[in-house]
Amino acid sequence: MKKMDITRLFTTHRKLLLVGFIILLIVFVVTFPLYNGAYRTLVLTTILMYVVLAVSWALFSSATGYMSLAPAAFFGIGIYSMALLQDYLPFPVIIVIGGLISFALALLLGLVTLRLKGIYFTIFSFGLVVFISNIVNYVEATVVGTHGRYLLLLDRTMLLYVMLGLAVVTVLVIYFIRRSRLGLAMQSIGGNEEAAKHMGVNTTMVKVLTFAISAIFMGAAGVVMAPSLIYVNPSSAFNLIYSFLPILMAVFGGMGQLYGPAIGAVVFGYLEKTLRAQLLTYFMLGFGILLVVVILFLPNGIVGLVPMLQSKLGGVIARLRKGSQGEQHANT
Repeated sequence: MKKMDITRLFTTHRKLLLVGFIILLIVFVVTFPLYNGAYRTLVLTTILMYVVLAVSWALFSSATGYMSLAPAAFFGIGIYSMALLQDYLPFPVIIVIGGLISFALALLLGLVTLRLKGIYFTIFSFGLVVFISNIVNYVEATVVGTHGRYLLLLDRTMLLYVMLGLAVVTVLVIYFIRRSRLGLAMQSIGGNEEAAKHMGVNTTMVKVLTFAISAIFMGAAGVVMAPSLIYVNPSSAFNLIYSFLPILMAVFGGMGQLYGPAIGAVVFGYLEKTLRAQLLTYFMLGFGILLVVVILFLPNGIVGLVPMLQSKLGGVIARLRKGSQGEQHANT
């Protein structure tokens, strides 16, 4: 009976327990720099950055079914916003500007490209990253006469706290979007876009708006992460790894729940920093193998394990309960 009470307590107070767990995580991050050095603080900041990228990517691509490879474009725009404006504007203002520039670009490109479907949109979003990187490289080489830019060093503890705040805001905004009319419209597009059109959903508007909203957080994350990079050029700022890793993280964690991509970002973000430092040549190969294993054996990601474990645990508890009832009848 005690086991049943524990199970019932978990199911009835799940949201309360989740909120408590999130508060503990926030406290952990806030106190992390007190007992860790600068490098580990940078690792945690990078993990939170990937949380923002993965959750933002899942907002659009998971709900609508459109595979976007554009995160690196918006993230790079954020980095270059910081590089160009760091001598003229305060850091918080640059974060807002980086997000707004990414929003405006995504809005413009979405109006042009989100009428494409399937692999055509994916190819275009991939080409967007390469195109912007080459444009920036051309302007720097021929107009400005430089190649790359140095960034002002900022306190890493402060950057950690700002990235934590951005991650919390990102998760909260996406949480409420998924439960709004816009979220329902996105889900209808992902289920059957033609049926959604017949039901009166303005599918183009919904896709463009969601695409642009997700770009805000990616651009802001680029601004916050830029000072940790010290020096950037178009190749490093618009590195395609910032497009592929958020997808791997979201698939690994599971896109069915909001916390799935966040969990995948925490696991993959830590592995990315450790494997890249120790096994530079093989870390992407390791990621690929791990992703294949997850797709084959955990198609719903890590979060897909939860209902599986719940059903198995429920079966075990039911058998134990029947056994205890049988013993009571035998004793009577």
